[in-house]
Amino acid sequence: MNIAFIPIDNRPVCYTLPEQVCAINSSINLFMPERKYLGSLTKYADVDKIFEWLEKIPQVDAIVMCLDTVAYGGLISSRRCPDAFDEIKNRVENLKSILEKKNAKIYAFSSIMRISNNNVNEEEKEYWDKWGKKIFDYSYQTHKLGTESCISNIIPSEILDDYLATRKRNFEINKLYLEYQKQGLFDTLVFSKDDCAEYGFNVQEAQVLEKLGGFIKTGADEIPLTLLARAVVKFFDAKMQRCKDAKSFTEPVAQSRHCECERSNSVNSKVVGRDYCLDDETSLKISPIFLAPEYKGLISNYEDVSIEKSVKGQLELAGCKVCEPDEADILLYVNNFEDHQGEIVMKVPTKPFSKKWQRPEKPYMIADVRYANGADNEFVKQLFEVGLGDNFYGYSAWNTSANSLGSLICGAVVKYYGFKLQRCQDDNSKTVDRDYYPDNKNENFLKLQTIRFLDDWAYQANVRQELNSPDEKLVKEKMKPYEKMVFGLLGVDYNISYKFTWNRLFEVEICILSN
Repeated sequence: MNIAFIPIDNRPVCYTLPEQVCAINSSINLFMPERKYLGSLTKYADVDKIFEWLEKIPQVDAIVMCLDTVAYGGLISSRRCPDAFDEIKNRVENLKSILEKKNAKIYAFSSIMRISNNNVNEEEKEYWDKWGKKIFDYSYQTHKLGTESCISNIIPSEILDDYLATRKRNFEINKLYLEYQKQGLFDTLVFSKDDCAEYGFNVQEAQVLEKLGGFIKTGADEIPLTLLARAVVKFFDAKMQRCKDAKSFTEPVAQSRHCECERSNSVNSKVVGRDYCLDDETSLKISPIFLAPEYKGLISNYEDVSIEKSVKGQLELAGCKVCEPDEADILLYVNNFEDHQGEIVMKVPTKPFSKKWQRPEKPYMIADVRYANGADNEFVKQLFEVGLGDNFYGYSAWNTSANSLGSLICGAVVKYYGFKLQRCQDDNSKTVDRDYYPDNKNENFLKLQTIRFLDDWAYQANVRQELNSPDEKLVKEKMKPYEKMVFGLLGVDYNISYKFTWNRLFEVEICILSN
């Protein structure tokens, strides 16, 4: 399967993580623009170079893309970009003409411009350091009261006018994407919203887009990975559905983008105008299991839906079927929070996992979301004591709950179909079981899990708190004891390097070097 992938920007979780995930499955070839052409914290993406790359790539079966990258130069740039509506419209119309020439399924997402409730302008326009909270309050109160808030008298008119004009421009571009969807350009189109509150202009815009037929998803950075998972599920399921006998299974080729079946109003049919019709017996079935089930109705930090709905939404968007444990191909264990979600960096404590972890017999993966951006140390301690086993499909505790879930599910999906394909091809005389276990000797899977444990547990939950600035020499020194523990857990031994790609502590790029 050939996939073209246009990331949000050049951060490790946006650029290198998709590469690491797809490397698990040797039947997937991932094509991405050169990293230098993508946006960063302070630089816009080179859209012309990305268009040139997109036109020249070989035939692909699916295109997964962040529309903000080609419209504004990136997700952060979408809030900063000074370009007028007509200029951006010309860019997206150019994109449309390129995509129409590709015989590929197109999975795309665009953000609904967020409203951060703080005075931090690192990812916003310059004036956010003085007026961010006031703009948030103005947005919140105007939506809640249904009339313009008096806070507008406090914010300088030129700043408020600029902010509202930027919002209106981005909102109109999103409505343009909906028109493209109605014309059949996208197979999946998602509008993302992050840093959500109960009220605000972003909430209003989401409501309007939904009424116009759009699909809204809480989250942002993980959505390209969730869409990547969806592309993999749809592609391999469609192929396997036609293969009644394992010996007839061959390498997939490009599929038709049209589907004649009648659609219902389910979430999957709403997201996808022309997705494959799937047989229930071939779709990947995943069962969520909450380690604190009585608290699954609580809402995560930076999100506006319960953790239970967040899990279900990520699975459905990934093309998976939510089921009961006895029906599942993979179990998704969620280390969810009690009372409230903690946040290690912000020094917001929460009750750690205190029960006894019992490793399941079925294939399983773990979303550790008791804290926002960082592992639950007490829970991870038990993982080290018990071990992961040969039926392990992945671990994630990266940033928001949605971020952790989307990246985790994507890795599990890619691993599942890689192993299923291998089983089909290994011995045509053998029966292909549903209840198989993966080969955890897959070197690329072990590399991915090494990075996740080092990043999500060792760095985010521990070492980051010991650093005052992005010091690569110091972080390497402090990570050494954790490396030994992770290597022992996974049975590996790597040479690791650390980089602060965006020159801040929020994310670290962990690289496994060739020996």
